[in-house]
Amino acid sequence: MEDIPIKLECNNSIANLIINRPEKKNALTQAMWAAIPRLINDINQDNNIRVLIIKGGGAKDFSAGADINEFLDVRKDKHSAQTYEKQNVDAFNAIKQCQKPTIAMIRGICFGGGFGLAASCDLRIASKNARFAIPAAKLGLAYPLAAISSLMSALGEQNTKALLYSGAELTAQEASKKGFLLARIKNKYLHDTTYELADKIAQNAPLTLSATKAGIHAILSNQDKAWKLAEEWGDMTFDSQDYQEGILAFKERRKANFKGK
Repeated sequence: MEDIPIKLECNNSIANLIINRPEKKNALTQAMWAAIPRLINDINQDNNIRVLIIKGGGAKDFSAGADINEFLDVRKDKHSAQTYEKQNVDAFNAIKQCQKPTIAMIRGICFGGGFGLAASCDLRIASKNARFAIPAAKLGLAYPLAAISSLMSALGEQNTKALLYSGAELTAQEASKKGFLLARIKNKYLHDTTYELADKIAQNAPLTLSATKAGIHAILSNQDKAWKLAEEWGDMTFDSQDYQEGILAFKERRKANFKGK
């Protein structure tokens, strides 16, 4: 996928999914949307990865969302829009259902589909100069249902309605007050703060993290299939070597060495 400007970089137990079109404010093409589920699957299959950080390439923006310049070709009518939206939804769902905890590291513009990607993450940390908006109503198109679902989980029903109906921008301070952000940080501290949190998470038992994420997803979705999967993940922790290691480390008053097994 070298020709697609979205890449996966791994640094020990932390993976970085980078939306890498800084010259276009990290707007996503159709090919980039299609690549996201494949990259998330690679992350799920890699037992060395404990945490995923999603961020924009360059030093300015998270993502301006979908690349509107290609809409007249790839999203020109109902049928092509359905195909395009399925790729959007697949990307959002892949992030939501990623087996590893996910953190959006947001600076600058976080608009449209970029907002949806951030909303799909478990945790969101932004610089004070971050700006949030969904201009779908100004473009005359519908925002994907999967993204609306994520927004409602993160912002609540009324705030989501106001955001989608008006197309208005939110500052990082406003997004933080509405509960969308875990933290709002000075830009120069954003990288270190995000990676310090990722490192703390990565030191914990991977199976427990996956079971916890599956459990939260089951509660929010209230779907039988999700509940069953969460119970399976929970049961798996008690049969794991990590559970034995965690108990032994507690008794020996030392730091546990978890292996994800």
